[in-house]
Amino acid sequence: MNLDLLRSVHVFPIRHHSPRSSAALRAFLEHTRPSLVLVEGPHDATHLLAALVDPGTKPPVAILGYRVDGEQGSSLWPFATYSPEYVAVKWAAERGARAEFIDIAIGTALAPHEGEVVGHEDLDDPGSEESWAPEHEADEPAAAVAQVQEEEEEAPRVNVYQACAEARGFRSFEEFWEASFEAPAYDPSSFREALIAYADLVRAEGDRLVHRARDAFMARQVLERIEQGIAPERIAVVVGAAHAAAFAAGDVDLSLDECLPAPVPVAATLIPYSFPRLAEQLGYGAGNRAPRYYQRAHDAGCDFQRATLEVLVEFTEHLRLRGFMASLADTIEAYRLAVRLADIRGKAGPGLDEVREATIATLCRGDAAHVDGFLWPAMIGKSVGHVASRIGRTSLQEEFWREVRARRLPASDAPESFTLQLTNETEVGTSIFLHRLRIGEVPYPTYLGTQRGLGGRAARAKQDAALDTQAFLSQVNEAWEAQWTPATDVALVEKIVLGDTLEQVVTRALGERLANAGGAGDAADVLLDAVLTSCPVTVSAALRACDRLAAYDDDLPSLARTTSNVSYLVSFGSTRSRSSVGDQVLVPLARKSFDRAVLRVRQACTGDDEAVAPIKGALRTLHDLATSRPYLDQQAWAEAARDIAETFTVNPACSGMCCGLLYLAQKLDEDEVSRIVGLRLGAIGEPLAAASFLDGFLEVNALVMVKSRPVVEALDAFLAGIAPERFRETLPVLRRAFSRLGTTERRYLLENVLVARRIADRAEAAHIVLLEQDRERLVAMSDELSAAMDDLDELL
Repeated sequence: MNLDLLRSVHVFPIRHHSPRSSAALRAFLEHTRPSLVLVEGPHDATHLLAALVDPGTKPPVAILGYRVDGEQGSSLWPFATYSPEYVAVKWAAERGARAEFIDIAIGTALAPHEGEVVGHEDLDDPGSEESWAPEHEADEPAAAVAQVQEEEEEAPRVNVYQACAEARGFRSFEEFWEASFEAPAYDPSSFREALIAYADLVRAEGDRLVHRARDAFMARQVLERIEQGIAPERIAVVVGAAHAAAFAAGDVDLSLDECLPAPVPVAATLIPYSFPRLAEQLGYGAGNRAPRYYQRAHDAGCDFQRATLEVLVEFTEHLRLRGFMASLADTIEAYRLAVRLADIRGKAGPGLDEVREATIATLCRGDAAHVDGFLWPAMIGKSVGHVASRIGRTSLQEEFWREVRARRLPASDAPESFTLQLTNETEVGTSIFLHRLRIGEVPYPTYLGTQRGLGGRAARAKQDAALDTQAFLSQVNEAWEAQWTPATDVALVEKIVLGDTLEQVVTRALGERLANAGGAGDAADVLLDAVLTSCPVTVSAALRACDRLAAYDDDLPSLARTTSNVSYLVSFGSTRSRSSVGDQVLVPLARKSFDRAVLRVRQACTGDDEAVAPIKGALRTLHDLATSRPYLDQQAWAEAARDIAETFTVNPACSGMCCGLLYLAQKLDEDEVSRIVGLRLGAIGEPLAAASFLDGFLEVNALVMVKSRPVVEALDAFLAGIAPERFRETLPVLRRAFSRLGTTERRYLLENVLVARRIADRAEAAHIVLLEQDRERLVAMSDELSAAMDDLDELL
């Protein structure tokens, strides 16, 4: 192929989502009148161009490419109305010209290589640190690749974009771009020359193999069209500035496209996009700090002064609605200041930095809080696009949008909170729908009931998997936050491989969890989620799995979790799931898992402190169930717990916990507790084991324990009897135990210590002083009281 022919076609450089690029491009196309417009974009998505320019499609929208071979993977190619690629294909449709995409295929972009993916987002930015190196045979291209990679590894990496900005006296690359390319009123020829010159400069510093391979692929696509008989002068090529600079310089190695990985099976569709998502794309490849502001500039013919005035007028209205003093005179003054700042800085027109600074100085009287809280969101915008009906949605997308509309749920790219009152079938149905999305990992709902106060949506999402499912079943209302984002549609498209409905998707996901269940507890967790999402098939399967796994499960926390989950279903029923199994099997299953758990208690309590940490939680769960569920064998639990409390062959922390639980449930009276505690904390015992027993004992309910004078007497005797040389090793455990005591518990403890040391005549006075929280007066009352305080001070 003759590379010289590349210089005969009309190549126009662009920056993605640049209003000035779009304006100059449209004028360029009007002047050259090509019959074929070749645009940077995945060539296997060309069939979507008709839908992209359909009158029913309202940008922002995006081409979604996703893998269909069972592996996860997708990529997005977004368009706003001011995106040059969209302007190019729209112009072609209006003028009867043909338009095609010519970049590497979606399957190639998503193909993994050595743990990496040649994804679109990385490819868009020549300044990316991504360095892709495909596998290849030992041939000439391979040698070229090896040489290029070696050179890239040796060359120091410089942020050439930031360097350009600093050389011109700008604070950021985005400010440099706006001042140098967006605001000036370029004609097509001068814009093309300026941008190619700039791109040629940065390309020499930031070139990477992956970009050169794409240069080769797109150049080959152009040359093939020429070979098909289309005159070069009838072809317009619209590509990123770096690619255009390579074409203009003839710096293209056609052999490098052989280094691209083999494509993976993919499909493509068109989905809605939004301005907030566009704002997340920054860097050389895409300028999107403020999509709505750029939309205003685009609609005004790239008049950034007009866009600035419109933004300031809107912001003034916002301030007045909020009760702030803001007049039209303030708006005019802010506008004048923005224009003046731009003039002082040598800019052809104000940009985002001038708008912000002028707003702070005038409308906000120097306070930036309102600017950052509203002005930036207003300049970003909340617009969500719409896709023409000719693009068929998947069944999951249809179900999602049908349910969102019918249930009047939020459909914007901004979080909205609401509460469901679960007192009628309609809102229960909404809850089921939201839980199906949550468990199906479709990023739309976030449950707020146990997640308030977290730092942000991302932080909440990380904890979604740890939600207490039992809490859902016992609640009368649920607090949610919902936000549609393009990721929602992406997930719905990708999940189609799991089923045609959300119920099928959740059934498949829960089925996989059930198949991987390591014990009865895991199966019981699936059971609750199946009830919550109304998946009757999974409910039946999970019940059978719980019954089967409980028969040989030796893990006490797993058995305790099984009993707890099944008992919750006994209390609240499984009718929400419409299961055909019925609730009659739940009580026998709860009994079976409980009885087996009780049999496993002693063996489970024999580990060290680290091993019994989850065991103590299981002991508390079993105790709570035994004392609150009449169909469970309470006597069997009491006997097992008493055995743990009195034996010295198990972990003492477990013994202390069981003793405290039985005392709290009035299964042990004060005399029995005093005997056990006295025996455990006696002088003949091991101090460290005694301290561990005390830790478990106080963990149950410290207030009840320290209010018992016999217990406190045994505790005081134990502390006083620890040999000095042994006290240091027991101190960490004692500190942990006494750290459970709050102000009230400490007051009762001290009062009973005073009584135990026969200072009863001073107890009432001590009580009064303690309420006043005046330790100095308490110390001054008596040397004996002071000694008692000093004994406990290190621990409390």
